[in-house]
This record gives sequence, structure tokens and C-alpha cells, in this order.
Amino acid sequence: MSTLGELIAPRRMGMNFRWLIAASWTGNIGDGVALAAAPLLIASMTSSPLLVSAGAMMQYLPWLLFGLHAGAVADRFDRRHLVMLGNSLRGLVVLALCVFLLTGQATIVVVLVATLLYGVAEVFVNSANNTLLPMLVRSENLGIGNARLQFGYLVANQLGGPPLGALLFAIGAFWPFLVQVLCVLLAVVLISRISATPLPPRSIDENHPRAAVHTDIAEGIRWLLRNPPVRTLVIIILSFNVTWAAPWSILVLYATEHLHMGPVGYAALTTASALGGMAATFSFGWLEKRVAFAVLMRVCLSLEVLMHLSMALVTTGWVALAIMVVFGAYAFIWGTISTTVRQRLVPLDLQGRIGSVNMVGVFGGMVIGQALGGLIAQTWGLTAPWWFAFVGSGLTLLLIWRPIRNIAAAPSVLGEGAAKP
Repeated sequence: MSTLGELIAPRRMGMNFRWLIAASWTGNIGDGVALAAAPLLIASMTSSPLLVSAGAMMQYLPWLLFGLHAGAVADRFDRRHLVMLGNSLRGLVVLALCVFLLTGQATIVVVLVATLLYGVAEVFVNSANNTLLPMLVRSENLGIGNARLQFGYLVANQLGGPPLGALLFAIGAFWPFLVQVLCVLLAVVLISRISATPLPPRSIDENHPRAAVHTDIAEGIRWLLRNPPVRTLVIIILSFNVTWAAPWSILVLYATEHLHMGPVGYAALTTASALGGMAATFSFGWLEKRVAFAVLMRVCLSLEVLMHLSMALVTTGWVALAIMVVFGAYAFIWGTISTTVRQRLVPLDLQGRIGSVNMVGVFGGMVIGQALGGLIAQTWGLTAPWWFAFVGSGLTLLLIWRPIRNIAAAPSVLGEGAAKP
């Protein structure tokens, strides 16, 4: 009988993977705590919708400003050291915020500046961190590896962290942030236990002078434009994030005013999606062995289209909750597959730059979708963004239905020797 440790992190994945997953889960606990505590702190200082929304915007703005540069940096230096340095800086920023809170000197400006600085450091941490898995496990194990990392995100960041953050905030404003500091610094220690990762090839090329960062960024974009499978995958992610973010930007109003679920019901909707993702977590290995990636990708995107249609038509809360459980399940599978496919198709020395372009597409799509969702709902009502998402995602799916086969069938460029078992 398999032990719990073997189920979560199979021995074939190697000890380095176990350190990576431990660091990831620990960091996600801290981020999940802040996910609830940061908005509560801002709301306790101001009733201005503009300032409250500014706090939320700090989650996306750093990616749009520094995402491409962070990817280029990740392809130049030791990625493990970058993660350790970035997390240390994040810990110092939050520790400084704790000092301001303890001394009664914290203001809304201090909190927003701390949020922005934390977000900038997080961009560089995530850009480097997302390149570690392909360096530590073999190509055939990337699917399971990404599934386990996603599971930690769902449990720690989406389910466990926010309630803990709200509870700690009720005890004292600085407590959740102190816990966040401890989690982030512990993640640094755990990452340091990973044996030295190979440096990106360009960082050890002594025969050629190092190019400017913008040159590296341009090289990554040119590679992306000349690689149809990865280029199409990025376009899919951008497009579907626009259509997804439009109705989600007004989800709180949709839940409370259209479905009459109240604040608790609104929270239940987001929790239901996380539960659906958890339920799908340990089925991924079974699905990966029995169902082609192209089929899974088409099923997931088709369910996305149907989810938007269903939410446009539904009028009762319990049906919406059931839909959200299904959404969480297929969204988890899609996220794991799309990440795995991209990692397999991108050379190790380009993982940082291509991954950052992908993340800029994610957050850029969310910003566009949120703006459209608010405008559409203001003009045509609370269900209109769901209809927009249904039509937009449906048309996108028709256009990319055939190319999906080429994305899934493209051969891995990592090879057997590209990662450490």
C-alpha cells in the first residue's frame, strides 16, 4: 500500500521535487492568508472604492509592468537563487508592514506601497519558480508534478489560507502578516535544500558578451512567434482569460443580487470551485495515461463554453454551486495540461521568457475582461457578461479546435537528459 508521501510525491520524482513541493505549499499558505487579510486591512482603513480596487489592482499591475523582464532575468541566472532572493525580499517587505502596524504608523499609502513592492518581488519569484520543475523531473513526469503543485495551491491558497487569514486578522491586524513572513522565509529554507540546479546556458557562455535584457526579451518573443503550437496555446490562454474575467469581475453582484445568495453564498461559489479542483487532483494521473491530451483540452474548453451558458441561464443558487464544482474540476485539469504542454515544448534556456509571456497574457486578459465585464453589466444587466463569455469563448473554440491537435502532439524538446530524476 502506498504511503501518503509516496502518493503526493512519488519516489521516482526524486528528493529535489519533494523539497520543491514543500516550499511551494508552504509559500501558498502564506499567500492564502494574505489573500483574505490584505483586503480586510485596506477596507479597515478606507471606504473609498477607488483605493480598495487599487489594492486589488496591485496583484496584476506588476506582471504587466515587469513580467517580460522577470522572464529574461530567470533565463540569465541561477533560478533557485532567484527564488530564494525574491522570497527573502518579500519577507522583508511584509515584516516592515508588520512593524508599521505594531507601531500604529500604518496608513493606506503604506499598505498600498507594500502591496506593490510585494507584487513586484512575486513576479520575479514566480517567473523563476515556474522554470524549476522541468529542471528537476523528467519530461514524462511533468504532468504529475504540475498536478501536485496545483493541489497545494488549491488547498493552501484558495481553501485553507483565506479563512485562517480572516481569523488571524480578527485577533490582530498584524498577525496574518507575521504568519505570512514565517511561511515565506520557511519556503526559502526549503528551496535551499534543493541540490544545485544547472544554470541557463546563456549565463555560462563565456565566449559571447551578455546581451541587453530587451534583446533577450525580443529573442523570446521571436521564438514564440515562430513556434505555432506554443504561440497558439498563449493565444488560447489570453482569449479565454478575457471571456472568463468578464463575468467573474461582477460575480459578487451576480451572486448577491441576481441569485440572492448573500455574502455567504458568494463565498460558497468560490469555495465550490476550489473543491472541484481538489476532487480532480488525484484523477489526473489516471486521465493522463488513458486519454489523449488533445481530447482533454477540447473537453475542458468545451465545458468552459457550456459553463458560461449555464451561468447565464441559472436562477437558483444550488445549481450555480454545482456548476462551480464542475468548473473547478475541469479548470484544474486544463491548467495542469496547458502548463505541462508548454514546459515540454520550450527549451530550458527559454522557459523563463516564454513562461512570463504566458503570464502577461493571463493577467492582461484578466484586466481586459474585467473592464469589459463591468461595462457590459452596467449597460445590459448582470447576466450579460455571461452571454458575452459564452459567445466569445464559443467562437474562439471553433477557431482553435483543429490546432489543438498540433499543440498536444508536438514532441517534447526536453529529452531524457534535460531534467534530474
